[in-house]
Amino acid sequence: MGLFSKKADPAASAATATEATLPDGSRVSIKQQINCLGDSCPRPQLMTKKALTGASPGEVFEVMVDNPTSMEAIPPMMKDLASTHLATVRADRHWRVFVRKD
Repeated sequence: MGLFSKKADPAASAATATEATLPDGSRVSIKQQINCLGDSCPRPQLMTKKALTGASPGEVFEVMVDNPTSMEAIPPMMKDLASTHLATVRADRHWRVFVRKD
């Protein structure tokens, strides 16, 4: 993302998905998909924290990141957010990080 390029509307970047299959074969219903593609730290962590703070127990979120540092930083912060990291899946040019509010 360049210095003067426009970022998509945050409301549009939080598209709603339906279901996902985790690497262990289990299927989860996704409450919200959080698109952090092109974002660097700490934005993906802050968007994840915001989504989980307002979530109900059992809700699952998919965070899409293409920044390796963000991908590594999200799972350890789950304990502080009373949440669980379910899986991180490598996609074509990004990672899909699945987290659940406890």
